[in-house]
Amino acid sequence: MNLMISIATIYLILPVILTTLNYWFTLTKPDNEKLSPYECGFDPLKATRPLFSIRFSSVAILFLLFDLEIALLLPLPWAMQLPHPTHTLIWAFIIMLLLTLGLLYEWIQGGLEWAE
Repeated sequence: MNLMISIATIYLILPVILTTLNYWFTLTKPDNEKLSPYECGFDPLKATRPLFSIRFSSVAILFLLFDLEIALLLPLPWAMQLPHPTHTLIWAFIIMLLLTLGLLYEWIQGGLEWAE
């Protein structure tokens, strides 16, 4: 128990010591350029870059979702050796059914079309 108390004390004191040393030894001399909100050189009053289309994100999420489906269903042949293979098949069918219904919903809503 004494070892646990000493480890907890070290874990509590060491960050405090390092934080105070960092606060004391860092040099902070802000100037007008450092205090401006855009210190990288961009003019804050100019127009920003064009907006990113949400369709790219939805297709990327669909790709990750179906990639996850492959990772979940890959061990299915080995799972057939379990004592109750029908449970495994039912769960795999449920996963496939949910993903298929989601894909059909996206397709019907027009989420997979690139041009309108």
